[in-house]
Amino acid sequence: MPKSVDAVGLRSSTLTDDLSFLLARANAISLTEGNGALAAHGLRARSYSVLVLAAGDARPSQRELAEFLRLDPSQVVTLVDELQSRGLVERKPDPADRRANVVVATHAGRDLASRAREAARSAEERVHAELAPDDRETLMRLLRTLAFPAE
Repeated sequence: MPKSVDAVGLRSSTLTDDLSFLLARANAISLTEGNGALAAHGLRARSYSVLVLAAGDARPSQRELAEFLRLDPSQVVTLVDELQSRGLVERKPDPADRRANVVVATHAGRDLASRAREAARSAEERVHAELAPDDRETLMRLLRTLAFPAE
């Protein structure tokens, strides 16, 4: 049986003073828990993200999805293709740009996005259970500032 992180002394490493490492580790823990919860819905974090955005009112193009999610456009094409093959999203012509398509959730996609959102929130609650509600709000505010810096 492998030793725990505390048992081998890695938790006291100077790496735990590295903010980027801590963000990456917290993200990995969050993704593992989130993907576990989303698996029951046939989704993973990336496909869930595309589906939730497609289920909203923004009507994003694939290019906008790639930029917002910080993914390579080819990854977004693959995700949209998979969701479309399941009848969860559709590509529709963008009325503002005839050369582009927007990604829109179908009725089934909106229903699944709603159910999956509940599962994702439950996973998030488990991951962040150690944080007081005020600390969660502070963390959310700080992460939004990092994720969407003022331009």
